[in-house]
Amino acid sequence: QVQLVESGGGLVQAGGSLKLACAASGRTFSGNAMGWFRQAPGKEREFVASISWSGTSSIYGNSVKGRSTISRDNATNTVYLQMNSLKPDDTAVYYCATSTTTRWARELSTYYDVWGQGTQVTVSS
Repeated sequence: QVQLVESGGGLVQAGGSLKLACAASGRTFSGNAMGWFRQAPGKEREFVASISWSGTSSIYGNSVKGRSTISRDNATNTVYLQMNSLKPDDTAVYYCATSTTTRWARELSTYYDVWGQGTQVTVSS
């Protein structure tokens, strides 16, 4: 079983940047698709980004497209989410997730079967 631990969240001013990290431990990581999702208070969970097992393919949610970059380092079992030009609407708990059933970047949360505990991102105006 893979375990995921997110880090890098915090408080940042609008227009600033943050880089989230998700460290995986346990069984297979390098063969799995990885994703980032977020959930703001009172809102549904939202897709942020996903990356394929090799790191050569990635997709983004419309709300972060052009402002965020997902990457992974299979040597260290870590996936990253670089977020720039942050807005107050980006405030949410950000979750890392992995799929043990697909190698390819996916948007739907139903593809992901292991989730981290989340890291809080707060963007002040």
